[in-house]
Amino acid sequence: MSGMTEVSSLTGRLLVATPALADPNFDRAVVLLLDHDEEGSLGVVLNRPTPVDVGDILEGWADLTGEPGVVFQGGPVSLDSALGVAVVPGGTTAEAAPPGWRPVHGAIGLVDLEAPPELLASALGSLRIFAGYAGWGPGQLEDELVDGAWYVVESEPGDVSSPSPERLWREVLRRQRSELAMVATYPDDPSLN
Repeated sequence: MSGMTEVSSLTGRLLVATPALADPNFDRAVVLLLDHDEEGSLGVVLNRPTPVDVGDILEGWADLTGEPGVVFQGGPVSLDSALGVAVVPGGTTAEAAPPGWRPVHGAIGLVDLEAPPELLASALGSLRIFAGYAGWGPGQLEDELVDGAWYVVESEPGDVSSPSPERLWREVLRRQRSELAMVATYPDDPSLN
């Protein structure tokens, strides 16, 4: 059972793609892990806005989303499904959570997009809608971590609703108190150096 504790501890953390990660789905990606256990992992890419307005697919939720008010591509799996990730200021316990919101890590949680938006409107600090998600089977993410594909860092509630998602990869790395802060300066195309 001790392995279970170790595996579970990554829920709520960020996976930041290393420059060496070759998969184009995750180039400079910042992934918020929503679930991570011995059965696998699930997360959403926080920095892939699409041109689709939230109001075009989930009209009632559009007023609750922050800027940019578009749907984000959460990952390459199940692109036809939507996930709502929201921050409830101050966080809360599962028992005290507003109806339609399930805590994942601290103030960050999942929103039931089938619930009436007005149920949650007063409780939410920010909301982001994702089409699809990133998923890993049992042990797959651990293998990628060993291969050096991802940096694992702490998330902050503001990461979910960054108004400048195109800068999130550099911003997350820059705030690290280690050599990772230097990776933020890595050129987009090293061959141009």
